[in-house]
Amino acid sequence: MLQIKDLHASVEEKDILKGINLEVKAGEVHAIMGPNGSGKSTLASVIAGKEEYEVEKGEIILDGENLDELAAEERAHKGIFLSFQYPVEIPGVSVTNFIKTAINETRKSKGLEDMPANEMLKMIREKSELLEIDRKFLSRSLNEGFSGGEKKRNEIFQMAMLEPKLAILDETDSGLDIDALRIVANGVNKLKSKNNAVIVITHYQRLLDYIVPDYVHVLYKGKIVKSGPKELAHELEEKGYDWIKEEVGA
Repeated sequence: MLQIKDLHASVEEKDILKGINLEVKAGEVHAIMGPNGSGKSTLASVIAGKEEYEVEKGEIILDGENLDELAAEERAHKGIFLSFQYPVEIPGVSVTNFIKTAINETRKSKGLEDMPANEMLKMIREKSELLEIDRKFLSRSLNEGFSGGEKKRNEIFQMAMLEPKLAILDETDSGLDIDALRIVANGVNKLKSKNNAVIVITHYQRLLDYIVPDYVHVLYKGKIVKSGPKELAHELEEKGYDWIKEEVGA
């Protein structure tokens, strides 16, 4: 599904990614871990096509298509979903209206008509029940006055409605208490299928107790320096990142 080949990227003329190679197949969950400043969020942003990041070299391929020339909006229409560490507030725009607009814009990009209202309502009802979301929550202004947990749950609801091919969760566990973490993780697990893939970017192992990865990759100084099964996350938790630094001779 996703292939990243020798990816080098910079922001404000500072080199951040220095040769990333990664393959994510449909049905898989990949966790990317690493110390602060290692390039984790940059990698997420570059895959999603954020314009402030400059790709110097390499390729990002989704389902055989090179994404190099595609803007962030076009990549979203192709099926890439990025959750944010700090979701923005949009006063006056309800959660429901925001998601209706997002879905219909994606349909428009594929030459389809707007989703019929009854179909949209049925889908909203099904997904909100799946994620245990109170219907009153959906009428609130997007992220306005939301707690950290509510913001993250809202993003997982968006993900459920948009049904992306590739979901990238960028430190979605940031600032969550254990109950909110469990709710978010349960939502992600319910949405996993053999047709989609998930990349979980996290600094800590605790999220991976709930969203169990097929593979764990350690990002350090802009490179993936180690990959392994889910047990690698536990090893990092026990030994810390100094162990990795020593292993790569940093």
